[in-house]
Amino acid sequence: MLVAILLAIQAAPTREAPPVLQFPATGLDDSAAYEGYAARLYRDSRRNSVEIYIEGKTGRVVHLWADGLNESIGFTVRDSGGQETNAAVAFGAGPATVGASKTRRWLRYSLTVPGGRSTQIGQILLGSMRIERDFGYAGRVHDSIDAPPFVPQEFTALARRLGGAYPSRLVPLLSLTHAGTRWRAQAYQPSLDARNHMWLTISGDTRQSRAQLSGRVLTVRARGLEPVELLVEIATDGPALDPLDRKQIFSDAFRHFADSAKSPRLEREVRGFELLSSRQKLMAGLPTYATNFGRDMLMTALLMEPVWSDTMPEFVMGAALAKLAPSGEVSHEEALGGQAIRENGAEFVKTGNRALLRNLQATRENYWMVDDDFQLPVVAGHYFADPRVPDARKRAFVRRWGAALRKNLAYVARQAAPYARAQVATNLVSFKRDADGWCHPGSWRDSRVGYAGGCFAFDVNVVWVPAALRAIGAIDSTLHAMGEPGIAAAQDVRRAAQAWQGADRHFTVTLAPAEVEARVRAKLASLPEPERVHWDSVITATGLPTDTLRFPAVSLDSAGRPIPVMSTDPAMWLLLERQPDERETELLRPFVLPYPIGLFIDGVGLAVANDAYATPKVWDMFEHDLYHSPRVVWGREVNVLLAALGVRNRPGIVDSVRSAVARSGLQYAELWSYKFDGGALRPVRYGSSSDMQLWTLTDLAVQYLLNSRRPNQ
Repeated sequence: MLVAILLAIQAAPTREAPPVLQFPATGLDDSAAYEGYAARLYRDSRRNSVEIYIEGKTGRVVHLWADGLNESIGFTVRDSGGQETNAAVAFGAGPATVGASKTRRWLRYSLTVPGGRSTQIGQILLGSMRIERDFGYAGRVHDSIDAPPFVPQEFTALARRLGGAYPSRLVPLLSLTHAGTRWRAQAYQPSLDARNHMWLTISGDTRQSRAQLSGRVLTVRARGLEPVELLVEIATDGPALDPLDRKQIFSDAFRHFADSAKSPRLEREVRGFELLSSRQKLMAGLPTYATNFGRDMLMTALLMEPVWSDTMPEFVMGAALAKLAPSGEVSHEEALGGQAIRENGAEFVKTGNRALLRNLQATRENYWMVDDDFQLPVVAGHYFADPRVPDARKRAFVRRWGAALRKNLAYVARQAAPYARAQVATNLVSFKRDADGWCHPGSWRDSRVGYAGGCFAFDVNVVWVPAALRAIGAIDSTLHAMGEPGIAAAQDVRRAAQAWQGADRHFTVTLAPAEVEARVRAKLASLPEPERVHWDSVITATGLPTDTLRFPAVSLDSAGRPIPVMSTDPAMWLLLERQPDERETELLRPFVLPYPIGLFIDGVGLAVANDAYATPKVWDMFEHDLYHSPRVVWGREVNVLLAALGVRNRPGIVDSVRSAVARSGLQYAELWSYKFDGGALRPVRYGSSSDMQLWTLTDLAVQYLLNSRRPNQ
């Protein structure tokens, strides 16, 4: 049956599909900073996004199918000795081809492996990209090539509970056949509920190579010294999305600007935004986050206002409102396909609720985040205040989504009420608690230690809650002006907004010059010698502050005390709320002070955090979880700062930040890091960084803003 299906696929019409984008790209990226990583992004026959990436350091080859199920197909390539570093797998020459039948879509392309030796292919994993993501997070790619298959324990427990055919669907079915001058190794994987299916075929010319399947490992033996070409085909019967194009996404003015600029950088980012956009959702990023993320869409909507079509905010708000919790909370991330089966199955095993078995693929939503609940009113407030949008469209939006929007606004008002009644730090909006009592980071720094163990985040309580309360008042005024019913208890919300205006005082860290020096010196003393020597040289060249240093703490601990970690989060405050000149200068100071005093790292960008002023316990947290640590620059934070400065006369800061980021060679990445080689600091790609990230692509708006105001400077 499997052979018949594959023969039918091969007989159907195909067309060439050159890459839409590839990484690294000559003239745009520093290939050395990618450290052997390479990626190509395609459109399939339904114009859905497909990303294929090769992680050269491990030999992992992953295919993301950014469709209605967020699917992936991965395998690992090693030399005959099982060594990760000698795999030398690479993309072959020529374009890919794509095609479809009534029920399936496929893509074919080629890889090459070295001649003169044997190559092993194993660790084959077909299913949800979320499962591939967990495979990576668990470090399983470093297992032996013939290690037991990676099967989420939730799948194993569900299959054991249900019995029958379920256990046979836990791992892919592998086979090897020969026909004429070609050998074909095939992997077939049904979803655990057997509703969907994926196929992987790797084939070769028998005149170039021989193939042997032993257990779950395919060995390819070259017949000569020339590189061996492998034809790879991936196929799925999962549902497709309906993509948007640039005419639907961007305003006429921006498209004219982009066309006139003839900039490879702009064109790459516009294509990237198209790859993430469909009528169903704006995906957060490729390859790792090809699903709906509430925060990512909402924050992107705010930053993209200068360049978007005026219909895009309606689309974003509708996508968020359609997924609200009964309480009014915004969904952080959806679970689709295999991940939905995983979560529904786990709940069934735990509760015995057989209603879950009627549709194991029913989409599940995650409501653990806090910041996105307050971002939705801000986007709505901007939309209702936009004079470009006719009142008739606003009324139509209210008719369709008004009840859901009011539910979210009421939730925001309830969350803000305790602090509005009594302005003490412990009445601020807190993160939710994990089972072990840890305050679960419920804002964008969502790694476990992103907020240094804090419970009350600066960005939630100083940026988003006050902005949301102000937005509710603005929405109420607009609705009344349109003759529509206003927002319940709007006057109470306006009074709450006034009470929240002073929340920043709880986060202020004030350090005298001697204290700054003592804490920075202590942090440097804890570092390995090459790093300590480098940062000592920076301080020698720039000097230490001779006046008081003030900055907002990234968070407060459970008792409401500041945790003195400097961060980039004030940039969003500057974007959303105009500050007095003296306060603005104070907030911008960390962005221009060199690390380890401030956040600025020459030739790299802005460190997302600086823990030098915190305790060794906090240093240790970040040392073991680098994702939001001083070792990382986030593109979204660079964009937020530059967007805020785009409407201010601060050309010096703009130029220094843009120059540092450009010299990193990684300015298009979601995030990047640095390391020390021979005592010299060198930017490097961060391992789990997305190649296309929604909020990183807000650089389009930054470029438009900065170029639009240049003649007036």
